[in-house]
Amino acid sequence: MSVDLGMPGTGVRLAAPRGYCAGVDRAVITVEKALDLYGAPVYVRKQIVHNKHVVSDLESRGAVFVEELGEVPEGATVIFSAHGVSPAVHAEARARGLKTIDATCPLVTKVHHEAKRFANDDYDILLIGHAGHEEVEGTSGEAPEHIQLVQGPDDVADIVVRDPSKVAWLSQTTLSVDETLETVEAIRKRFPELIDPPSDDICYATQNRQLAVKEIAHNADLVIVVGSANSSNSVRLAEVALEAGAKAAHRVDDAGEIDDAWLEGVQKVSVTSGASVPEALVDGVLAYLSEKGYPDAEAVHSAEESLIFALPPELRRDLRATARS
Repeated sequence: MSVDLGMPGTGVRLAAPRGYCAGVDRAVITVEKALDLYGAPVYVRKQIVHNKHVVSDLESRGAVFVEELGEVPEGATVIFSAHGVSPAVHAEARARGLKTIDATCPLVTKVHHEAKRFANDDYDILLIGHAGHEEVEGTSGEAPEHIQLVQGPDDVADIVVRDPSKVAWLSQTTLSVDETLETVEAIRKRFPELIDPPSDDICYATQNRQLAVKEIAHNADLVIVVGSANSSNSVRLAEVALEAGAKAAHRVDDAGEIDDAWLEGVQKVSVTSGASVPEALVDGVLAYLSEKGYPDAEAVHSAEESLIFALPPELRRDLRATARS
């Protein structure tokens, strides 16, 4: 495509990987399969993933999103979101006779297991994350008497533990890798015997997308991150882009939120998307840039992803039973 912007060197770079991760894909398919199998309505506690377009699409198919289980009729089917829930939520569902399908991302479940293991060994657990995020609430609920939230290095001075030799850390899976490591180092200065989790809590998809945005942000005049405002990993991508050298970075839900003024004098645009974003929304942004005279995007590959998670066992069981009947 010819470019008529009066600016030599104009181009668009597209991050790869971007968009759906294995946990998000599993969660969305879980709701779709449940609607096909049980029929509408199927209730979902919280947003299944943090993307308003995905939620709106599933609502149009018959999914009903609720904040708490009290909004779900007794005996109905309810799906727990990819971000995980606490044991108290599971107990409430049992008490109300709800049929539950747990779409928690297996990588979040891994963090829950780590929290229980550290608590069983009587460690004080420092959970690095954002207050109010569903994932943090779910993980904290696994061992509330042992876990305290640390939102960043500024919180470290206020940490109080019972035994400085028995302190461990965990983290929300969708944080900035660099920011989390900075917080861990600040904690370790106060508690030199700090125990690390057995494996990195920040998920592979979050890390891959942050590495990819660093690559495309270098020398970019503008980075556009597609993702919803309540998507922690999408918000982090915009921050990482600026830290990596982008002159400007904006997060948008879709192309309709792009401000034409952002493109004034801009030659090099880079595009990526959060882990809960359908590819169609990225395509919309690329189409918008094409209409403005920018060339077709050049994909910049920084990692390959092939991980696939099995559907929740409760759903697989019912699907098998239906197939046999």
